[in-house]
Amino acid sequence: MCNIKFKNIIMLTIAGFVNAFGVIVFLSPVKLYDSGISGTAMLLSQITPDWCSLSLFLLFLNIPLFVFGYKKQGSSFTIYSLYTVMVYSFGAWLITDVLPIDVSLASPLAGTDLLLCALFGGLISGVGSGITIRYGGAIDGIEVMSVIFAKKIGITVGTFVMIYNVCLYILCGIVINSWILPLYSIVTYTAGLKTIDFIVEGIDRSKAAMIITVKPNEICDILMTEFECGTTKISVKGGYSNSDMTMVYFILDRFQISKMREIVHSVDEKAFITITEVADVFKINM
Repeated sequence: MCNIKFKNIIMLTIAGFVNAFGVIVFLSPVKLYDSGISGTAMLLSQITPDWCSLSLFLLFLNIPLFVFGYKKQGSSFTIYSLYTVMVYSFGAWLITDVLPIDVSLASPLAGTDLLLCALFGGLISGVGSGITIRYGGAIDGIEVMSVIFAKKIGITVGTFVMIYNVCLYILCGIVINSWILPLYSIVTYTAGLKTIDFIVEGIDRSKAAMIITVKPNEICDILMTEFECGTTKISVKGGYSNSDMTMVYFILDRFQISKMREIVHSVDEKAFITITEVADVFKINM
């Protein structure tokens, strides 16, 4: 079922233009490469005639991949993704050919400093990609291919994308007969990945505490009083002792971990506690 939201369209429009700004203003002028299909399009635009622009390759390479992944990803995802890619392509054309900005030889903001261009290009394009993912789409067709083919060949989605990008940067080095720009492009890729994580999952992730105890009621009562939030009790059985116990599941932030540990061990000094990272917490009102 197709469920297109106006808010998502607005945010995806912003994402497409932000991505175009990062790539065209910082990466493309100094011939650094973005990741995925975007990086592939940048390489092809450099080695083909002038009329084969980056904007043209973005559409030519991405649209078939999103259409191919339609059944796997659904209509809303496909529409959102195609729309964002078109905005990205339009933004790239706008900056390059319409606006009074010279991006032919150097970045208007960072000059020819490759490190600055790599870092800021990665950060800004990462913001665009992160917003796209957060609002239901993807700005690069390689992400769709990774979802479809990664499990079939026995690897994770992240590994599939990484392998593609490593191959892309090796190919770039061979084609341009230099490894400086591909190596700096890895800096771009890393900065972009970290930025996407921050945008999609938040800068300060929540923590989940799993507390195995024989005094669940006392621990739950004091945790809910001290931190003013709920807990969940799950019945468990000890693997070695075969005795009945309870696991208390509790969401907190990193500043509360020390206090939580002290509280739990003051009630049950033998309680077993593990802390894991949580990407997102959704509260549903019943």
